[in-house]
This record gives sequence, structure tokens and C-alpha cells, in this order.
Amino acid sequence: MNDIYITLAVEDQLSETVARKILKESPQPFIINQCLGNQGFGYLKSKINAFNRAASGSPFFVLTDQDSGCPPEKITSWLQNPMHPNLLFRIAVMAIESWVMAHRDAFADFLGIPPDKIPLETDTIENPKLFLLSLARKSRFHRLKQDIVPAKGATSVQGPDYNNRLCTFIEQSWSVHMARKHSDSLNRAYNRIQGFNP
Repeated sequence: MNDIYITLAVEDQLSETVARKILKESPQPFIINQCLGNQGFGYLKSKINAFNRAASGSPFFVLTDQDSGCPPEKITSWLQNPMHPNLLFRIAVMAIESWVMAHRDAFADFLGIPPDKIPLETDTIENPKLFLLSLARKSRFHRLKQDIVPAKGATSVQGPDYNNRLCTFIEQSWSVHMARKHSDSLNRAYNRIQGFNP
């Protein structure tokens, strides 16, 4: 099977790490050309039609959060033309953190909490980031809690090392094969990537 060169386009560092791990664990021989974005959803929305056109020459994997509404409506509202078959445009329901928590046992071990604190279907969590932070507050690992949870009175919505801590978890412990059992949107994304034929 020939190598498949692909360009990533993501909202942030955490999404990039998840996207890279998904491609790595897929049976397809993906090689990542470059990663674009890491500037929030506004950048992706402004560039999605250019990515769709560029996909005719080389595949793109675009990953963004749902945040609100429903994924099909978001795709329709962003794209001016039909989606090119080489554009893998996937949406995490409701946010990338729901995919992170979907490997329930590993994430529970990471935080030092019981697995039953995490819903069986993480796509049902209304605000995954806030939910993740609420779980991290219960962590028995003091330093981890300091890194992920914002300090009392802080203006930041997350702790000082939130992304690095979660990215390390993704790289070292997270499995898409385990996580897709507890996130329908992740499962659909993985199936699309697994069956991709440029």
C-alpha cells in the first residue's frame, strides 16, 4: 500500500495531538505533511473552503469542536461547495475533551479517580472541558491538579500546564480503539479514516 501524505488542520495543540494519534493508530499508511491552524475555530472556518479546493491535489484532515448546533449543519454552513472526497472534515461532539475522556479507564487512572465518574457515552457531556476540569479537581495527584485546574481567582479558564499534561496522556496512554467505544463521533471519525481511499 502506498503512503498517504496528508495535511492536518486543527483548532489547538490538544486537537493536533489527538489527530496525530488517530492517524498513527489507523491501519492506513498516513504520513503527515504539515499541521495548519492552532489558532482556534475562526481560522479553520475562514480557510475550510481553501482546504476543500486543495484536497483535490492532496488529502486534508480537518478537526474542529462542535461547541453548539449539530455537526451536519456546521459542515453545511462552513462549506460553499460539496465536500471533496479527499477532505476528512470531522467534528468532535461536543469538544475534543469528550474524545480524550472516552478512553475511560486510562483517563481515570491518569487522574486517580474511579472510572464510573466518567459517562459511558462521553458525547452526551454538554461542556466537556468544564466537566474534565471538575474531574481534575477530584484528582488525588496534587501536582496534576495544579497543572490542569486554574488557581482560585485566576482569569484563565484552565491550569498553567493543561495542554501539555493532556497531550502527554494522549501520547502515552490514550488509545483510539478503546476511546471509540464510548464516543460515537470519534467512532464515526475513525471509521471514515480507516476506510479512506484517496
